[in-house]
Amino acid sequence: MNKLLIAAVVGALATSSMIITTDALAATTTDAKPAAKPAAKAVRPAPKRLIKRKPEALAAAAAKTDPIPEGATKWSCKEGLAFYLKGDMKRDAVVTVNWAKKDYRLPRQDTTTGADRFHDAASGMDLVVIPTKAMLFSDKDESRLADECVTAEMAAGGPAPTQSNALIKDAK
Repeated sequence: MNKLLIAAVVGALATSSMIITTDALAATTTDAKPAAKPAAKAVRPAPKRLIKRKPEALAAAAAKTDPIPEGATKWSCKEGLAFYLKGDMKRDAVVTVNWAKKDYRLPRQDTTTGADRFHDAASGMDLVVIPTKAMLFSDKDESRLADECVTAEMAAGGPAPTQSNALIKDAK
């Protein structure tokens, strides 16, 4: 009995909604006036705008980029990339790397391989230097930013300015 009652109510609702919908549709199609055509607008060429930057905007843009630290050494990498390193890797506990116009202060990390590693967990920058080259990594997107980086002295055949190379020279 309950099923029959529910079926009757659902049928009545469906029928009434169908009647209301068709009435509303008929009313909108017969009562509506045809849409007026918009007036044709005269076609004008787009105005040429010159972007003039305010001196304050230029100063703000320059403030966002860190200058290359004074006394920094350029490390040239493959694919035309480069970074600048300030500090003595043989003895300093923290070096400054200028990459993509921004300075990163990287503290020295202990390694068991003899490579010099400077890593900052906050920025995700990681510099690894072995006797033949340096590599710059980013922990944020797990990518190698620069590879096969060398100084001008290394390109001329000299060793990397690493702590391990300094220890080898001192032992001799």
